[in-house]
Amino acid sequence: MPSPAEQNRGRSARGIRVVAIGGGTGLSTLLKGLKQYTVRAGEEPPAGPFISDLTALVTVSDDGGSSGRLRRELGMLPPGDVRNCLVALSEDENLISKLFQFRFSSSGDLEGHNFGNLFLAALTAMTGDFAVAVKEASEILATRGHILPATSANVQLEAIMDDGSHVLGETNINASQRRIIELHMVPANPEPLPQALAAIAAADVITIGPGSLFTSLVTNLLVRGIPETIADSRAVKVFICNLMTEANESLNMKASDHIKAINDHSPRKIFDYALVNSAPVSASMRERYAGEHAEQVEADIPAIEKLGVKCIAGNFILESHFARHATELLCQEIMRLANSKDRTPDLAPQALR
Repeated sequence: MPSPAEQNRGRSARGIRVVAIGGGTGLSTLLKGLKQYTVRAGEEPPAGPFISDLTALVTVSDDGGSSGRLRRELGMLPPGDVRNCLVALSEDENLISKLFQFRFSSSGDLEGHNFGNLFLAALTAMTGDFAVAVKEASEILATRGHILPATSANVQLEAIMDDGSHVLGETNINASQRRIIELHMVPANPEPLPQALAAIAAADVITIGPGSLFTSLVTNLLVRGIPETIADSRAVKVFICNLMTEANESLNMKASDHIKAINDHSPRKIFDYALVNSAPVSASMRERYAGEHAEQVEADIPAIEKLGVKCIAGNFILESHFARHATELLCQEIMRLANSKDRTPDLAPQALR
């Protein structure tokens, strides 16, 4: 059996296999950063660590906006989150972004639709399969990674709220004034894509987050076999914690509470590491988010480590109009963890140097 050092050399030679799980803007933003490390077959690999295979596993429970209309009218899976991932991983991101995010504003049936959503709808109609349509779109756009829906089943979300009420549908859940306690899929235990399970099993690194705690992250763990395959994988499993809370998803929840909520929806514990921002947001940013009944997620490091998760805390925040993750720093940490997976987990994180 090869030694840890030999295993590390082997991984460096073939590159790192990464699976990023989530949805919404959090996943697509992370993919933009990870894309910079990808090397295709035939390209000259860099001296440092690189990604030879990047797979995005995307939630498909959205039922609002353009995605919801196409879902109801055409019976297809919601394309919005997948569209954002296609843009993030495309070779010519600027041009494709402008085209795929173009929203029709004239009155009529096209009003409010994104071109990218319609593009995926057309490919789905032509191929008869949403997952195949996504694969075809990835090839057309020369994406530097694979994009897989978590399931090909037509699922809805059902949330149990803090007052015991049940709310059906992601749009209704997000509109609720109550806090989510528990999440289910309807129908329960939908089948995963076999290639999704294969990618998870073969991964060197699996990330979950950032993204809306329940409607972007937990949803993927409600698909049959996905949490078990993650737990069984020998990959480094990394939780990327949100910077700010969300009104009905994670109100008043600390970083450890996010991990507990995910653990509560998985038959087995998942994470080895958590990347958590510990730098304070500015007063103006706190005031801005207070208007949305949101606040900075507290990095309660001792509580995280009591859960058996090694916490890597640091300054992972960039402020503009919103608080956003410093994606470059996140990706540096992810690559560092991938390259040291067979070594001691106590290496000093770059974010703290």
